[in-house]
Amino acid sequence: MMKLVILGAVAAGAKAAAKARRLRPDAQIDIYTDDTHVSYSSCGLPYYIQGNFSDYETLLVRSPEKFESDGIHVHLQHRATKIIPESKQVLISSSEKSTLVDYDKLIITTGARAFIPPIPNINLKNIFTLRKIEDGISIREKLEQSKRAVIVGGSYIGVELLESFTRQDIYTTMIEKAPYIMPMFDPDISQIIKDQLMSTADEKFEILTDETILEFTGDADGVHMVRTLTRDIPVDFVVLCTGAVPNVEIARDAGIKLGETGAIQVNDRMETNITDIYAAGDCIETHFVMTNTKIWTPLGSVANKEGRCAAMNACGFYDTFPGVLGSAVTRCLDLTMSKTGLTERDALAAGFNAISATVNKNDKVGYMPDTRNITLKVVADSETGLLLGAQGIGTGDADKRINVLASALLGKLTIADFIDHDLTYAPPFSPTIDPLLNAAQMLEGKMSNTQRV
Repeated sequence: MMKLVILGAVAAGAKAAAKARRLRPDAQIDIYTDDTHVSYSSCGLPYYIQGNFSDYETLLVRSPEKFESDGIHVHLQHRATKIIPESKQVLISSSEKSTLVDYDKLIITTGARAFIPPIPNINLKNIFTLRKIEDGISIREKLEQSKRAVIVGGSYIGVELLESFTRQDIYTTMIEKAPYIMPMFDPDISQIIKDQLMSTADEKFEILTDETILEFTGDADGVHMVRTLTRDIPVDFVVLCTGAVPNVEIARDAGIKLGETGAIQVNDRMETNITDIYAAGDCIETHFVMTNTKIWTPLGSVANKEGRCAAMNACGFYDTFPGVLGSAVTRCLDLTMSKTGLTERDALAAGFNAISATVNKNDKVGYMPDTRNITLKVVADSETGLLLGAQGIGTGDADKRINVLASALLGKLTIADFIDHDLTYAPPFSPTIDPLLNAAQMLEGKMSNTQRV
């Protein structure tokens, strides 16, 4: 009987366990996690905080009891402290004791943790991060007795929480040290994002960019003030949305190789450099399809795919994970923000002769009552015509256009391949010429001009 041990079980670990059980009904499968919950949607926490649903258990995909009924043993609040590859054992510690656990195959899915910037007094009470169920519960409870909040960081979680707080009449200040919020987009698109959000602010929030926090001040009751280079901001609570770092220490100490991003290095079968040890999810780096380089992309959708792949190979089957395009989407106050592949900035940095086309257009025929505006920016290589990436924002259906482009990128389509794509049309769904095709036509024109020169 194969002994499969999985360390961690939010997305990748839970998926790996479920897949392994289907593949190997006779295997002994044990999940060890220092968390108090297993198999939950951390991506849904901003919407729990917003009050879209009242019970946090809505976020739980599968309970420990359900896993147990499938013969998968879940050990909550059990921390893996050491991997011993020579004897194929893991040292597991709980509040009661430490135990050596044997394995035949090991899957590391230890995830990531919030990055804590070195700001004075950052350990004051009511300064939160958002990674686990308990974080969401604490923020929601504090929000109910507060009037002012500060969000540190203007990326995905930051803008999602901006919506959550302002929808509940919490005056919110977002502070971003970069010149733009959502800095993973090109600067011109990031500026449009900020402008469109601020057009709806109605004195409910402010966004400060190019701003540095000097310190937090407060007392035994918690943080009361955020001091920046330019102002003092009174506050009832703060949420740090300053990024994350992969949990790799236990792997590194066991001799498992880390990659150039600082996350665990794996091949396309999720194998580490040590036999019978696999890794998946937010603790690993993966292949970035557009540049054939490595990228660290901590997303739940990616983690699930990697967890499945790790389970397939650990259970004696064959599967590969081709990599990612960096596709992502979020929403803030009815503004959708989505991207895939390379931005123009990153394409130029990667050595492409990048050109771009930006289209601002309605997502449906103009006479339809629910027509909304979208802005699309599509990037291509001027020499080969290869499509490289796209960004889409707006109150309309920007994300579905990005999904189309993601498929085009995986297919390595050129502008010429894409320009006559037979995309669906009806007045409630699209203009007669979809904005994506308008962008392709513009790119074709730019490419012709470049070639003539």
